[in-house]
Formats: sequence, C-alpha cells, structure tokens
Amino acid sequence: MVKKRNPIAVVLLSIVTLGIYALYWFVVTKDEMNGLGAKVPTAILIIIPIVNIYWLYKYAEAFATVVKKDNNTILWFVLVWFIAIIAMPLMQIELNKLAQ
Repeated sequence: MVKKRNPIAVVLLSIVTLGIYALYWFVVTKDEMNGLGAKVPTAILIIIPIVNIYWLYKYAEAFATVVKKDNNTILWFVLVWFIAIIAMPLMQIELNKLAQ
C-alpha cells in the first residue's frame, strides 16, 4: 500500500538530515512500488559505489512503468541521479495519487 506523504516535507527532511531521510524515502517507496508489481532490487545496493547507479536506474524504471506509466525511464533516471531534490517531490506527488 502506498502511503501519502507531503512532497515539501520529503525535501525539507532530506535537507535537514543531510540526506539520511532521502535514503529512507528511497527504501520505503521502493517497497511500495514493489508492492504494486515493480521489481526493484534490494536497497542495500544504494550504498555500494557504481552499483548504486544500476539501482537508481531500476528504481526509475519501476517508477516510470508502475507509477507514472509513461515508460520514460531515462528521464526519471536522469532526474533522480542529477537533481534528486527536484525529482523526489515530483515522484511523491505521483505516488500520492495512488495512495488516494
């Protein structure tokens, strides 16, 4: 089940906790997307250099196909990788639509 979260709070908490909340948010939303039928690998891959790029791609792929349903994996991957602080609230807004 997808939990509704405030997109602004996601950004603010990520900044205040110096990225710790962002990691938590990625793990929790990965589990939610996997519950919807996605196949994002284990979140431990986030902390392994180079492999974390693969994990982010799989995360973006799951978001694009299961949540957004726009099959725009590359766009979401680039957003998450380079400007996650903007991608996270956009993704949360879309996840909130599924929570209602």
